[in-house]
Amino acid sequence: MTSPPFHSSKQLSKTWLNRTFLVIYSAAVSVLLFRHIRNLIYSSPTFISFTLLVADFVLAFLWLTAQSFHWNPIERKVYPENLKQVIPESEYPDLDVVICTADPTKEPPVGVVNTALSVLAYDYPTDKLSVYISDDGGSDMTLYAFIECAKFAKYWIPYCKKHNIVDRAPQVYFGSDHHANYFPETDEIQAMYESMRSRVETVVQNGCVCLDQVMESEFHDAFGQWTPDFTRRHHPTVIQTILDNTVDKDIRGRAMPNLIYVSREKKLDKPHNFKAGALNVMVRVSGLMTNAPIVLVLDCDMYSNDPETPLRVLCYFLDPNVDPKLAFVQFPQRFSGINKSDIYASEFMPETQILSLGMDGLLGAQFMGTGGFFKRHVINDVGSPKQIKTKEDVLNWAHEGASCNYEENTQWGSKIGFRYGTLTEDTYTSFRLHCEGWKSVLCNPSRDAFLGGSPSNLNDALTQIKRWYMGFLEIFFNKYCPLTYGTRSMHPLQALCYTHYTLRSFWSIPVIIYAFLPQISLINSFPLFTKVTEDGYMLYAFLFLGAYCKDFLDFVVFGGGPVQRWWSVQRMWWLWGLSSYPFALLEWSLKSVGLSTFGFNVTSKVVDGDQSKRYEQGVFEFGVDSVLFFPISVASMINLISFVRGVIVVVLMNGRLEDFFVQIFVAGFGVLNSWPIYEGMFLRRDRGMMPLKVTLASTVTTIVICVASFLVF
Repeated sequence: MTSPPFHSSKQLSKTWLNRTFLVIYSAAVSVLLFRHIRNLIYSSPTFISFTLLVADFVLAFLWLTAQSFHWNPIERKVYPENLKQVIPESEYPDLDVVICTADPTKEPPVGVVNTALSVLAYDYPTDKLSVYISDDGGSDMTLYAFIECAKFAKYWIPYCKKHNIVDRAPQVYFGSDHHANYFPETDEIQAMYESMRSRVETVVQNGCVCLDQVMESEFHDAFGQWTPDFTRRHHPTVIQTILDNTVDKDIRGRAMPNLIYVSREKKLDKPHNFKAGALNVMVRVSGLMTNAPIVLVLDCDMYSNDPETPLRVLCYFLDPNVDPKLAFVQFPQRFSGINKSDIYASEFMPETQILSLGMDGLLGAQFMGTGGFFKRHVINDVGSPKQIKTKEDVLNWAHEGASCNYEENTQWGSKIGFRYGTLTEDTYTSFRLHCEGWKSVLCNPSRDAFLGGSPSNLNDALTQIKRWYMGFLEIFFNKYCPLTYGTRSMHPLQALCYTHYTLRSFWSIPVIIYAFLPQISLINSFPLFTKVTEDGYMLYAFLFLGAYCKDFLDFVVFGGGPVQRWWSVQRMWWLWGLSSYPFALLEWSLKSVGLSTFGFNVTSKVVDGDQSKRYEQGVFEFGVDSVLFFPISVASMINLISFVRGVIVVVLMNGRLEDFFVQIFVAGFGVLNSWPIYEGMFLRRDRGMMPLKVTLASTVTTIVICVASFLVF
């Protein structure tokens, strides 16, 4: 008798449209580039004509590489109900969950505790589940928070499973309407949670832990390691088992999952390798202590939104017909608390819900840094040394695995574990695994598996993108370049997907050119493009409308996203191209020549009340003197001046609309994208307005640019 399927996949219906559009649009792009080259050859080449060629060539190259995502998109479905019928719980593999946190001041421990509680309460055998807290900030406050978490978990886990609660992060459950139908013990559980939360927040406000706040004497030795010499960048290894499934029971007498706190050793004169280094320590420590064959990597703010998520993963890993080269199952990143219009495009829907489906139709989605379930032997099966006989031996070896010197003269970070050499170690690791012949799948259930926080102010949103794309440049410009090494080692289209991601910061070139050059030319009444009545105009119109309409179809019609959010993505692309992308290129260039070094900066998850209210209202949050705002402000003012002067002087006074229509349209499009910038600079007086220093500096710079342009044209 044939067993029911655990999963299925099918090609998306829009594939034929994608491929047809690719052929037609490629022909139009080729004609445009041919016209540019012909003009350079047969006409007197100018700086302007060469600059426009560069802009359009970069746009064409990035558009072409992006089409690899659209060649064979697929969607998958899993059937955990079939898995339950065929495979008993006793045969489920052990699961190790690694939750990464790095800074208790930016990543509040209460939030990390909620993430941990949501996975501790998985619908999974508790004796097969281990949760590790990777505290790269080395904070005694985080350890204290998880001691409190463990006590509350003994009540919370039985409560969730008894009543089949779906929202198993208590902060979400008690903050929503899902528990409107109270159970007899609901008020008691909520009171316990609020008490636990209050104790943790009090410790965080005080900035330290006093031993008299720790009621459990068995943890006093652990806290004793926080001596005056203990700092975030220089401290010994701290490993503390908080819950042991062979000893600890919940209030119903059932085994609790393992809960283990780990803070790796750090020394000022030793490299830390940021998140990838912390993950490799956790691979070794968890391999020595529990050695589960499946490892989930989770960011501290990405709480579980579906208690059956591990079962969905097993629909792939336990399928006897699945490809043996399957390395990991990736869930898309999803975010809670995003405002209606998603003004900062923090949902990343094109990347997580459109482009990922395309990679899944090739070799599989990239690792996104969180929500990835790995087969341990793919990243490294540590196992236990033969001489280990007791728990004390295990702990000693675990300390050794977390030491700074362990990786010296080894292949950790180069050929073993999570790979070093970039700030975006997640993408780099999956790229290297795909080069080695491993595959992945995107598991995209109707209910989001994980939900996390997102930036609620513009500076954090831009800084996050800058950091990512600087890391992508580090991936491209090394010996494992996706365009060269990648095309030889994997499916060429998959290599082009990685190429597109790693070179996206070069979008800054055409964005900056089209944000300034047509506008400055218009200010000086210098025609740049063909007239409306000439044949070339239709080519530009088709290229612009074709790209935007196709993107609109992917996002709204096929993707089901709201129109407001689609427009937010378009606007943020303009803002990223003026700020995050060029600064990523600048910082990568400086780092490459040794002029500057940059580290990993944790995005703050702490939001004040006024800022949160403005964000919910869809109002941009500036508020800080950020250098990232300067080029955006200058470009916005240049576009406004250009558009107003073009309409008044060029059109109304001189009647030359057909000569300058394209330039007026481009400037008007820039003005439309820049409306929140004008509000922040001139119309608002709240704390989130554009800082006066940035407004004055950009105003002066705009005047200088306009005056200088009169001397050039």
